[in-house]
Amino acid sequence: MSKLQEYRSLEDQIRDLTDKLHALSNDDKLKKEIEFEEKLRDLMNQYDKSLKDVISIIDPDNKLAPSVKGSKASGPKRARKVKQYKNPKTGEIVETKGGNHKTLKAWKQEYGNDTVESWMTIIG
Repeated sequence: MSKLQEYRSLEDQIRDLTDKLHALSNDDKLKKEIEFEEKLRDLMNQYDKSLKDVISIIDPDNKLAPSVKGSKASGPKRARKVKQYKNPKTGEIVETKGGNHKTLKAWKQEYGNDTVESWMTIIG
């Protein structure tokens, strides 16, 4: 893309975004939300409360926002179990915790995924 094309493309994007911004600034719902936020922040400042304080007052058990709890780390990851694959045709055994094993991939390509998975036993 030439510099001139890039320049004109950016101009078009700016023009589009400016139009969207003007449309939003005239939206009554947005005006009410902004007014609510300002009043809420003023009230929080008046009573020296943080957003966390307000949330804990309104929802003490944090039932309204389960995704917040789920996003926090709840401890170390669960360790993967060791899987053992035994090729009945060659007697060869492969032990792995994941599926990214060279021999295992070769078997799956040769015999098919379902067949190779049927050879698996979990050992721990």
